[in-house]
Amino acid sequence: VLIVMFPSVLFPTPSRLINNRLISIQQWLIQLTSKQMLAIHNQKGRTWALMLMSLILFIGSTNLLGLLPHSFTPTTQLSMNLGMAIPLWAGTVITGFRYKTKASLAHFLPQGTPLPLIPMLVVIETISLLIQPMALAVRLTANITAGHLLIHLIGGATLALINISATTAFITFIILILLTILEFAVALIQAYVFTLLVSLYLHDNT
Repeated sequence: VLIVMFPSVLFPTPSRLINNRLISIQQWLIQLTSKQMLAIHNQKGRTWALMLMSLILFIGSTNLLGLLPHSFTPTTQLSMNLGMAIPLWAGTVITGFRYKTKASLAHFLPQGTPLPLIPMLVVIETISLLIQPMALAVRLTANITAGHLLIHLIGGATLALINISATTAFITFIILILLTILEFAVALIQAYVFTLLVSLYLHDNT
């Protein structure tokens, strides 16, 4: 619980008229991301701005904190990612059925479908809709877990090779550093991808 709550400490609410450089950079990045994320939305979709920004900050910060030594990454747990994906996906679908009922139902049957294929296509479209939250959660879990496993394996190989061959150990250590830099990028990209997909589901339903 403490690990999940800790990222909120990293984003303090500014209480001064003139902020320091760190908070100014934070606010500029949040504003830039929100503008880019909400550009495609109408007025109804923009009411989700706070939710989407909170989501990207939470996932991004927990992913980055998980790269610290002897730390735990909550986003490697499928149960937690499903806990984020299912309510958000359900919220967008319910919004769609409430405000755009005809358009939402039309997604289940593409225009111009031959009559014999109608039952099969309805089933396929229903399954594709229901699988969306699972795809969201599994994508985030798999990417973060794979990166951590690779770092762990290459780190272990580097330690094992020190006594065998210093040159090979040095090469694997360089690979480890490059992989760690890549993981920092992946941590932020996966947070952005997760939030962007939720944003696109919302756009389709508002």
